[in-house]
Amino acid sequence: MAGHSQFKNIMFRKGKQDKERSKLFAKLSREITVAAKSGLPDPAHNPRLRTAIIAAKAESMPKDNIERAIAKAAGNTGENYDEIRYEGRGPGGVAIIVEAMTDNRNRTSADVRAAFSKYGGQMGETGSVSFMFDHVGAITYPAAKGSEDAMLEAALEAGADECVSSQDSHEFLTSIENFAAVRDALEARLGEPASAAITWRPQNTVQVTDDQGETLMKLVEVLDDHDDVQNVYGNYELSDALMAKLAG
Repeated sequence: MAGHSQFKNIMFRKGKQDKERSKLFAKLSREITVAAKSGLPDPAHNPRLRTAIIAAKAESMPKDNIERAIAKAAGNTGENYDEIRYEGRGPGGVAIIVEAMTDNRNRTSADVRAAFSKYGGQMGETGSVSFMFDHVGAITYPAAKGSEDAMLEAALEAGADECVSSQDSHEFLTSIENFAAVRDALEARLGEPASAAITWRPQNTVQVTDDQGETLMKLVEVLDDHDDVQNVYGNYELSDALMAKLAG
């Protein structure tokens, strides 16, 4: 539910209109509830829950919503969700990973498959494209937190694998195994991050034509808009002209 700093158009997120925010909050709440059920309902002792809360705060989700989502898990009143990863190809041969939480596998699988087919793609088997991505932890801070050299020093001390700096942000990358420890070390030094998540980061990007890109973004939007879909990742790169057209 947050994009990459280096590949700003890798992960698609819509704007923050009221309807979209409501849907986003519902997805964030679902992740918080599932995370709380997976361990203790206390973020201090549940790294996944703490990560989910950071993601919710980054989207300005109200504290009451966060507390209600945790309470659902504590009271065992929330639905039971299966976590599923779908993989496939979109227009231009783009690799796409879809992460979902669902209480009905058959419904969600059918909907995701139909979306791929409608927009010139094809859903594949698990593992068919994920080898083209690195599954990593990404912790992001605003550029104002410090210079590139200072952030590299912070990365070394925290045990991060690398720090990718841009005009807008510093993104610390780490293995999934070290994610919680690195995030906590960075937070102690730099304060709460702008975002912190386990993400699929493409090893290389594919430049698509503008026609392919328009169809591709329709596919990504339909997938992202599905109630059961938490995140959509791809290894595509859009032209500046198409990015401007989509933004306008």
